[in-house]
Amino acid sequence: MLTKQRARRHRRVRGKVSGTAERPRLSVFRSAKNIYAQIINDVTGTTLVSASSVEKDFGLGGNKEAAEKVGELIGKRALEKGIEAVVFDRGGYLYHGRVQKLAEGARKSGLKF
Repeated sequence: MLTKQRARRHRRVRGKVSGTAERPRLSVFRSAKNIYAQIINDVTGTTLVSASSVEKDFGLGGNKEAAEKVGELIGKRALEKGIEAVVFDRGGYLYHGRVQKLAEGARKSGLKF
């Protein structure tokens, strides 16, 4: 039930938010144990940068501290690739808790959205 509601919210958000070459989309996926983020160019359908709490030597799991660290990591990797501005896709989740911490971590590392 909840995944159907989230999928419906995500479709509604994706109707309004899409990434371009100038401003790619920062997409968030949150599972029960981990959190994942990707920067996607929707015109070509390619993932430009990704980060997650599953990566080797991460060690925090999927809590708020891990989400903030993933946000900082994706921001740092994006700036290395020359991406400075993105549009934020919360993936149908509320902008609260881990999703909010990921966004704050990305902003802290210099990403603009």
